[in-house]
Amino acid sequence: MEQQEKQEKEQQQEKKGLRGWMDKIITVANMEVFPSRKEAEPKEEGGEAAPALNPFGVVDAYKKLRDGLQKTKEGLVGRIDALVLGKKEIDAETLEELEEILITSDIGVKTTVELVRTLEQRLGRNELKDGEALRAALKEEILQRLTAHHARLDISSRTPFVLLVIGVNGVGKTTTIGKLAARFTGEGRRVLLAAADTFRAAAAEQLTMWGERCGVDVVRHKEGADPSAVVFDACKAAVARGVDLLIIDTAGRLHTKVNLMEEMKKIRRVIEREIPGAPHETLLVVDAATGQNAVSQARLFKEAAGVTGLALTKLDGTAKGGIVVAVSHEFALPVRYIGVGETVEDLRDFDPQEFTDALFQA
Repeated sequence: MEQQEKQEKEQQQEKKGLRGWMDKIITVANMEVFPSRKEAEPKEEGGEAAPALNPFGVVDAYKKLRDGLQKTKEGLVGRIDALVLGKKEIDAETLEELEEILITSDIGVKTTVELVRTLEQRLGRNELKDGEALRAALKEEILQRLTAHHARLDISSRTPFVLLVIGVNGVGKTTTIGKLAARFTGEGRRVLLAAADTFRAAAAEQLTMWGERCGVDVVRHKEGADPSAVVFDACKAAVARGVDLLIIDTAGRLHTKVNLMEEMKKIRRVIEREIPGAPHETLLVVDAATGQNAVSQARLFKEAAGVTGLALTKLDGTAKGGIVVAVSHEFALPVRYIGVGETVEDLRDFDPQEFTDALFQA
């Protein structure tokens, strides 16, 4: 009996030793897995210090959302209120003016035409008695379109869950990945990052610093390496380590549509071969401040990479928040996250009801 217990203890020690060895620096060919260190300070693409993971004080989350959407509220809902509030009767001219406001607020031509047509039908049914009724109806129609495709990201459905993150350079893609890594690590998930943007000089360094700050390891190669090779090694490491979530950063080049499509197809083939059924989510990150350019990016990337969800960043710095409605509705894609500030907590799960309430709150 004692001999059996001794053997079991030795086996447990061997397993612990193996796991500890895998968590240290591993170099296989030109693959490097950088263990995390929490004392480093990650930088944003512009060179400024990244946001703190644990800001002091308790912040009213809804108030933070409302404040973050203030510029959009003023540019969109403020103009709508100036048009409709106080009106005792709604006519065709009012709807024409409303249409102009919606289009110039980046709701998009396609979505705006649909919204106004629906409002015209409701007007014909005598549902819009006055300006207040029109305002309420517009909010209802916007909420309905955002809710139609809404779904939160559930990473517990697969292990490892593979999250492929795409988008052009400068939209906050790598920063979004860092914030997601911090969030999921804080929830007790085991996360691994892959630096497959091997073309932008600072990309791997930026991701590595985020990993160090969040306590997450990063798989990376040398600058200029084949992104698919990084993805291959990351998938192997994710399976071997039994991680919950693998997040893959990718290059944001848009030199030609063909180059983008071929690179994305190659990366997806590698992922699918190593982890059947993956990637489980292809998240497109767009900068809300770019307005209608975000629609063009969504169209290109959806064709090239099979986008399944959206993250819209920098909403707090723009009056073009209407793009959330446009890009989600036009491409029938769920908005997973919105960025309304600099801290990790400011990358929020998108909630259509909260979003429309924050915009239309008097």
